[in-house]
Amino acid sequence: MNIKGKWSLITGASSGIGEQFARQLAKEGSHLVLVARSKRKLDTLAAELTRSYGIQCQVIPQDLSIEGAAGELYQKCQQLNLNIDLLVNNAGFATHGLFEQISGERQHEEVMLNVAAVVDMTHLFLPGMLHRGAGAVINVSSTAGFQPLPYMAVYGATKAFVLSFTDALWWENRDRGVQFFALCPGSTETNFFNVVGTEDASVGAKDTPERVVEVTLRAMKKGKQYVVPGLRNYLGAQISRFMTRRQSLRLVGGMLSPRKQ
Repeated sequence: MNIKGKWSLITGASSGIGEQFARQLAKEGSHLVLVARSKRKLDTLAAELTRSYGIQCQVIPQDLSIEGAAGELYQKCQQLNLNIDLLVNNAGFATHGLFEQISGERQHEEVMLNVAAVVDMTHLFLPGMLHRGAGAVINVSSTAGFQPLPYMAVYGATKAFVLSFTDALWWENRDRGVQFFALCPGSTETNFFNVVGTEDASVGAKDTPERVVEVTLRAMKKGKQYVVPGLRNYLGAQISRFMTRRQSLRLVGGMLSPRKQ
């Protein structure tokens, strides 16, 4: 789809991959709705992109891990008369360690943001796209979505959900004018590992968010269903197809096991 002059909504837009979506979509002439918890960072980014590309930006600070937050965000867009033609469900975070030793409240927030918010946002904004007969939804999954992750059990499960959910909606909407696309990056140079609180969750060389988004938009324009940026990441995501589940768990568990201090 030609995004010029249309509205794109990006969650987790204050840094990393979300910020890069904002920058590259603005360069293509898209107006933006920027969503994250930090109003200060969003205001700074919006001012820069408006000045550089002559687009319109709406900033909506929102914590999407809170029950009902997606509905509040949708209502704000309705009040501003914004028709969202591209939805980028990017916001998310991970936890790392033995399952029972991680805060239950933190893991609940992880599920709410990584899963519930993606479902709620898609359910709210998809009908408008279908009514107009055009639109696109990018859901940010991960290479983590291709196999279970010992020591990141909740995160891996949430990203597997996002990938499965996106594939299913791709099929449902393939002839209805709305494109669904799953982005499955590997380790990327963002604040992700600062939020996790350890580099133990990092596997392999880190990609740049700029390249990840470039690869994503290029793949979407070619009509692809999903993308795993980087050949090594792609091969790593597929390797579990050629191993037993126990072999895959042994391999991944060895890579993600918390290192002794």
